[in-house]
Order: sequence, then structure tokens, then C-alpha cells
Amino acid sequence: MAEGNTIGGRLRRYAKVSTAMGGIAARAAGEKYLGMKGDPARMAVDLRDALGGLKGPLMKVAQILSTIPDVLPEEYTAELTQLQADAPRMGWPFVKRRMTSELGAGWPSKFQSFEKEAAAAASLGQVHRAVHHDGRKLACKLQYPDMESTVEADLKQLKVIIGVYRRYDKAIDPSEVQAELAERLREELDYEREAKNMALYAHMLRNEAGVHIPECVSELSSKRLLTMTWMEGERVLSFVDRDPDQRQRLAMNMFRAWYVPFYEYGVIHGDPHLGNYTVRPDDLSVNLLDFGTIRVFKPSFVKGVIDLYFALANDDPERAVHAYETWGFQNLSKELIAVLNQWALFVYGPLLEDRPRRIQEDLPNGGNQGRMVAEKVHADLRSMGGVTPPREFVLMDRAAIGLGSVFWRLRAEINWYQLFHELIGDFDVDKLAARQAKALRVAGFGDEG
Repeated sequence: MAEGNTIGGRLRRYAKVSTAMGGIAARAAGEKYLGMKGDPARMAVDLRDALGGLKGPLMKVAQILSTIPDVLPEEYTAELTQLQADAPRMGWPFVKRRMTSELGAGWPSKFQSFEKEAAAAASLGQVHRAVHHDGRKLACKLQYPDMESTVEADLKQLKVIIGVYRRYDKAIDPSEVQAELAERLREELDYEREAKNMALYAHMLRNEAGVHIPECVSELSSKRLLTMTWMEGERVLSFVDRDPDQRQRLAMNMFRAWYVPFYEYGVIHGDPHLGNYTVRPDDLSVNLLDFGTIRVFKPSFVKGVIDLYFALANDDPERAVHAYETWGFQNLSKELIAVLNQWALFVYGPLLEDRPRRIQEDLPNGGNQGRMVAEKVHADLRSMGGVTPPREFVLMDRAAIGLGSVFWRLRAEINWYQLFHELIGDFDVDKLAARQAKALRVAGFGDEG
């Protein structure tokens, strides 16, 4: 096992990183004290160099932050994104010890076969192919050791990163964003919870022929090992050059995979990363994967999302105020509402036009348009003294932006207005509350959610 993967090696690495981050923070404080204007590009490069050894949970957080407008500047997210890579995979002797700790000394006899080489590696663990004695193909997700302390150390570094940026720019207060990401990342360490999330999605999407959910094999799972049925499929980017009808069908399946759970049950899959779904070539249905980052919202929040849509559609300022307050925004003024509406109109825009259209139309690069809107919003917020985005905003915004980028890559021309109205046509907050409560019970959550 590499020195860097030992507990001692990891502690030494974090000590080195903490020292480097402390130096960056000290320089930022000195520049502010001396009245010097900071250089975000230089600071971002220093940040990447300081974090170069940490290809773990912090990089997953950085990926999420890169999709939330202006929580970190473009220079920061560009440098952090360069650190995204497969984690170093555990060798076979180490895997054997980990599997023994989860399933006992006789664990190999519990499988017909188990592949020594990992099929994939990510920030928190790695996946091995296996075969059940009944012939089912399996995916065994095995968590890396000592991940609780690794996550806590990474969250401390995230706090420093955000603190450095806040010395330069106070337009966005990311404290609630940081708290939300910390809670979701800690939950992601609990594979027993993820198994329940998987059961939750199987229940919510049971009538969706275009979406498939893996099945947990509970007798071969634990808090740090999640064994599930293997889902055969191809990467979504393999379909970007298919004929228009196929691309439209794939996009519609993905739309329903994410938004049927939200508008009917108040639940969102908060990580629409390209690696978290695959496509079945025969019928273009979607395999939805990785249920670690799941957010359950109060039914009133879902109503607030719909209220904001109709406030924008009908130019109803009072309804917009009520919607933003339901989301968790505070101290709203007319000026702040106008600024927030700039971003809301960008996100809701495709849903406001009753016609087939691409998710982004105004510019050849949809990402550039989002950046332009975000920069305008950021400048306006700075002039007004700033805003604190509520925690509930984080994963909703990530889902909208992340899925939007996939739809843009697919060049899907769809009547998004009709898809949206099919979901909310008979919306009733009390019925949603009842459906949500039943779904959570079925999944084994009881009253915890």
C-alpha cells in the first residue's frame, strides 16, 4: 500500500496542506490590511498547488461548487476542476482486508465470483464486479478506510478556501451552502442510508419505464459496503451524435428521472454528474446510479418552486416574494427580488415558452450564457451588500444547471413547458406530503427522512 494511503501518511499530507492553506489565508489578510487588490487568478493557482495531493471528498465538493453561481469565483473552480481524477485504487491485499472487515473471514464463499481489479474508483470508494450464486451480476462499492476523518479534514479545508475568497468579495455569503454540502457529504459515507435511498427511488419511479434503479443485495452489504445489481449501459456522451428522435427520447427520460421524484415526492437526486447515469442502447432508457447525495424537501418548498415559476410567468412580484421566502431567502427588498429574478428567469426560461426549443438558445455556448448572467447577478448583489443563499437552494440549483448542460450537449429540442406542466398539473401540497411520507416508510426511513 502506498505511503499516502496509510493513516500516518494521510495525516502528514493534511498537515502539509493546512500549512500551505494557512499561508494563502495570511497573504490574503495582509493584502486586505494594506489595501491591495487581490489577484484571484494567482490565488487560484496557489490553491490548486496547495490541494494537489487531495483527490478525495474535497474534489467532489469542488465539482458541486463549480455549478453554483458565484459561491467561488471562476478562477477558483477552474483550478479545482483540474484536480478531478480517479482516486488511487486499493490493491488486492488491501481489498481482501476491507471485505473481511465488512462480511467476515469467509466472504469469498458468499459470491460465485469477485473480480480483483476495481471496475471504477471515485472519491469515497471503488467498485468491483462480482456474480451472485443465483447468477445475478453485481456491483460491490467498497468504501476506502478512515473516510470519516478524511471527510472532516477536507471540510476544514473547504472552510478555509471559502474564507479566503470572502476576504476579497462579500457579494455571496456561502455559509449555508457550506453547511448543506457538509451534511450531504457526511450522509454519503453511510452506505446503509444509500441503500434506503435506492429503495426510495425504486418506489418513486416504479411506473417510469424509461428509468431503471439498481437493487440492493442487503445480505452482502454493510455500512461501508454496498452491493447492488450491475446495470449495463453506455455513457450518455456516446449518444450526442444520434438522430434527433433518439436524443429527444433520452433527454425526456432523464428529465423524468430527476423531476418526477421532486414534483411528486419532494425528493431530488443532487448529483447529476455524467458518471451517475448510463443509457441502455436498446430503448434509450436511463440507469440512475449513485444515491449518496439525496435531498428530501418539505412539501412547502416544492410549492415555493412552483409559485416562483408562476410569479415569473405572470409578472407577480408578491408571489415571487412569497416563493423566495419559502425557499429560505431573508431580508427581501424590491431591488433584491429584481436581482434574484435575473437568475430565476435564466433557470426557468425554457419552461416559460410553450414550444419546442433547446435548453439554451441565445448563445452558441450555453455555459457562457450562464456565466454572463451569473456575473451580472454577482455585480448587482455586491452593490446591494450581498445575500446569503439558503441551504435548500444548493442541490436544486445544481440539478437544474447540471441537467441543463447535459440537455444542451444532447442538442435536445423539446417542449420543456409541456413536460413541466404534465408534472405540476394537479399539484396539491397535502397529497405530496402524504406520498412523501409513504415513500419514506416503504424505503425504511420511518419518520427520519
